[in-house]
Amino acid sequence: MAIRKSTLEGLDLNKSFWKGKSVFLTGHTGFKGSWLSLWLSSLGAKVTGYSLEPPTNPSLFVIASVQSAIEKSVIADIRDLARLQDAMRAAKPDIVIHMAAQPLVRDSYKIPVDTYSINVMGTVHILEAIRTDGPNVKAFVNVTTDKVYENKEWSWGYRENETLGGYDPYSNSKACSELVTSAYRNSFFHPEKIKEHGVAIATARAGNVIGGGDFALDRLIPDIIRSIMENKKLSIRNPNSIRPWQHVLEPLSGYMELAEGLYNHDTKFIDGWNFGPNEGDAKSVLSIVEILNQKISENGKEKKSPLHFPGFEIDKGPHPHEANYLKLDISKARSILGWSPRWNLDTALGKIIEWTESYLNKEKIDSVCIRQIGEYMSASGQ
Repeated sequence: MAIRKSTLEGLDLNKSFWKGKSVFLTGHTGFKGSWLSLWLSSLGAKVTGYSLEPPTNPSLFVIASVQSAIEKSVIADIRDLARLQDAMRAAKPDIVIHMAAQPLVRDSYKIPVDTYSINVMGTVHILEAIRTDGPNVKAFVNVTTDKVYENKEWSWGYRENETLGGYDPYSNSKACSELVTSAYRNSFFHPEKIKEHGVAIATARAGNVIGGGDFALDRLIPDIIRSIMENKKLSIRNPNSIRPWQHVLEPLSGYMELAEGLYNHDTKFIDGWNFGPNEGDAKSVLSIVEILNQKISENGKEKKSPLHFPGFEIDKGPHPHEANYLKLDISKARSILGWSPRWNLDTALGKIIEWTESYLNKEKIDSVCIRQIGEYMSASGQ
């Protein structure tokens, strides 16, 4: 059963572009992929998802009935080139958005070989499938991470022309994914020959994405939500680490705007792009915990809420290396793409609390997500 489009009527959405577009989305069963699947489908896009089974239980993919909202869901491994090529031929996509990944820094220390094979060869495979079996593809967006940069612990944001690096296997594998994309673009999809091959390619680097429906391990917001639901003290590591926190809808809107520009073959979009929050919303881990605690306490006083924060403690480790300070410069996306954040950190955290209360109250989650997408699209850019 498809999502009812009428819930978004009257909002400032680019329905004229996305309606009827065939979109091939890898990683559609994940947290970000589920939100994007719902959003694209609500705009009338025909989404084919290609991914492994949902990575968590519970998962947003299942509880929001994402499979019923999209055109087709292919459960398969991005490392299976033949299966990927078959799916690409069947979907005949106009646009490909690649989000399938091993996405966790700490897991990359435990499974480095898998991390590289998924994140590097997965990128090779999706580009090869486009090259050999995607004659209709006009735009490809490869979603990487803010961690692709060689981290120098600067207090200012990294720009898109900074040196790529990556200390840990996850960060480095995503930097490698950027290089793979660049090599394929130069070799097979060069911007100067776009009239011949017809494919425009870009990469997108987002900050620490947060939002309702993230149930992953070793991520701050899901860990907080689990501590609330289980009434157990939260254990946090690296409390002073600074990250560019942003609601999941922020970068997804950037990917969609970028895909549209690429589809229209405007060559100024064929590049790498940062999608992050405003500078003031790059906060420490401890700040996020304290803000959420305060908001939950205020909610408890103002209305009857199922949420209660049981407190936290510092886990002093030892822990594997993670960057202490990481910010993104988004001036390029502002000035060239015309993209800017719509929700500040305070709003984003409030939306997470609203989503979580709805989930605990057993509301219809796809409707909750569509409502928040509508609220986001109604908000003015900051």
